Amino acid sequence: MSTTRLTADTFEQAITGDGIVLVDWWASWCGPCRRFAPVFEQASERHTDIVFAKVDTEAEQQLAAAARISSIPTLMAFRDGILVFSQPGSLPSAALEELIAAVRGLDMDEVRGKVAQQLGGKPAAA
Repeated sequence: MSTTRLTADTFEQAITGDGIVLVDWWASWCGPCRRFAPVFEQASERHTDIVFAKVDTEAEQQLAAAARISSIPTLMAFRDGILVFSQPGSLPSAALEELIAAVRGLDMDEVRGKVAQQLGGKPAAA
């Protein structure tokens, strides 16, 4: 599977569905971004059940600002519409595989409960 290009028009729909979505925030002039690109692409071929998406921060400056991207590359992981990871910097292949395993292993009922507590509400019933 190859990566999907996200824009301001497609971002929200892409990240709010069920499953795992990894988003690589990048720019063509960014050396670390160019080094991370093949690692991200290779992972997309190994994990066809995950959406691997890219946002070009130069073309999508307003979207990058709204997402508070201050350093690139930045990798975000969403699971079932919830942001569960966000970190600037490129990852080596082994670290990306560890991240994918960790995101797969999350107890999403627990995650939803923590999100609800942070928002001042009560955890949703399972």
